[in-house]
Amino acid sequence: MRFRRLHLALGILLLAALPLAAQVQKTAEPFSEWETINPEGEEFTVLMPKNPTTESTTFPFHKMELSARLYLAKSTAGPVLAITSLSGIKSNPAAYTDFARFNSYVDAFKTYFPEKVAPKDALTKLTLVTSRPFQGYPGRSFKMTVGNLSGSVHAFVTKKRFYAIVSLNTKKDDALEEKFLSSFMLPERPIEQPKVDVSGNVSAANANNEQALNPEDPNAQKPNQQTEADPNQQPGTENKPEAGTPNAANNQQQNQGQKRGPISGGMLNSKAIYLPVPEVPAGEASGVVIVAIVVDEQGSVVEARAVSGPAHLHTAAVSAARLARFAPTLLMGEAVRVSGTLSYNFIKSN
Repeated sequence: MRFRRLHLALGILLLAALPLAAQVQKTAEPFSEWETINPEGEEFTVLMPKNPTTESTTFPFHKMELSARLYLAKSTAGPVLAITSLSGIKSNPAAYTDFARFNSYVDAFKTYFPEKVAPKDALTKLTLVTSRPFQGYPGRSFKMTVGNLSGSVHAFVTKKRFYAIVSLNTKKDDALEEKFLSSFMLPERPIEQPKVDVSGNVSAANANNEQALNPEDPNAQKPNQQTEADPNQQPGTENKPEAGTPNAANNQQQNQGQKRGPISGGMLNSKAIYLPVPEVPAGEASGVVIVAIVVDEQGSVVEARAVSGPAHLHTAAVSAARLARFAPTLLMGEAVRVSGTLSYNFIKSN
């Protein structure tokens, strides 16, 4: 009788332990089932937890209306995996660079995404880590914090859309992050075929159309930068020497490499049409940081480096400076590059 009672007690304990073991397993593996998705109308494929929630909406952004699609997988254990797809900022190399378009999309992403995974008043921080071109498209990697969630963001911009691939968690899980981020795929960027006019000249606007720009690469060619044409000619025009002119080829060769250097603009804070406030680093932060910048012909910041101020504030100031926007500066009717400085005054909060 005693043995029967003992066996019965052990059986009850075993049955009680099974749900607990299942719960432990569920906690250890927040996403047990995965699937590859390729949503209609999108360019990407990615491996995501099965049955992610989806959302499509529009929202205003700098006098534009952007379309947003969100593919989101959340777990009560903490992890958040998401793809944010944005469109509405058309590719227009004659008006602005791929770099400027990319930065505008990043600003829009910071406006749209955080409230999808955290309360509206949650502190959001996005810090640039490195450039990350992918399949011929411009891209960057960031570290992101939204409230108590932190992790990584890979962002890319194609001719049609902007994609942010987000992995956030309440604790570090490198394996889960790598599994998700590395599964994102885009088709290879197609090679643009330049149009040729009746005289046989390649249109400069078409030759540079949709060229990927890596702002950290000093050899990267910017849209509207002329190669075999007058470097001072206006974007979208063509250098067409008259037929039969013997010195046309020589003049063209002499004009190569004579791109005008940037003009000095001094302190540029008051001239910015968009000047984002830098994100204040954690802990006490106060002081003034001066950032030297170079603004291209379209008004985008293409170079930025801190030249004075507390060292622990340099990264935040430089990141904000890179997102600033300016109206094109004209010199005798010609758009030119401008060098100058931006001043950021960090005030310690009480």
